[in-house]
Amino acid sequence: MRWCEDNQVDYVFGLARNQRLRRRIDKAMRQAAGEAQRTRQAARVFTEFRYRTRKSWSRARRVIAKAEQIAGKQNPGYVITSLPVEQWQPRQLYEDLYCARGEMENRIKEQMSLFAGRMSAETMRANQLRLYLSAAAYVLMEALRRLALRGTAMAEAQVHTIRLRLLKIGARIRFSARRVLVSLSSGYPWQQVFGQVWAALRC
Repeated sequence: MRWCEDNQVDYVFGLARNQRLRRRIDKAMRQAAGEAQRTRQAARVFTEFRYRTRKSWSRARRVIAKAEQIAGKQNPGYVITSLPVEQWQPRQLYEDLYCARGEMENRIKEQMSLFAGRMSAETMRANQLRLYLSAAAYVLMEALRRLALRGTAMAEAQVHTIRLRLLKIGARIRFSARRVLVSLSSGYPWQQVFGQVWAALRC
């Protein structure tokens, strides 16, 4: 956080729960509990305050707190940010900006399924090349999902699922004088989707 502030980089970081933070939102938690009891649905109340750790932080910083009551338990959450209240109100910052990171994290996880996590080569250049190839594979898989899988059962499937169900399948390959024949198993459960993808890509 200090580096970001020294280099004029704004940030929004998740903040681990602790008892000091929990005590700061006691009133908001009671409000959320009352709202949940009244509506019989999960309820959120947002608040903010200045906060500083006892030793590790150089100064107090802006903390956004989510006081949430869900079925049977409390679910508080905290983020710390350099963004000013004039630009980002507490609820907007937490729900629209911070929670959007979940979609980004899903994309990173998909990269891991394409071997982006295996950076075990001896040189940095070799690892960089492997990451480039993984990124290129992801771009191709995303295009496959967007263009050829639209309207199918795998239209929103993750890359790992598409790879296992659509690409990583057994086949018998036969060579003749003029052609290569690929025979898929008649018991392949996704053959209809495979046919739709093949037709879409041929167009």
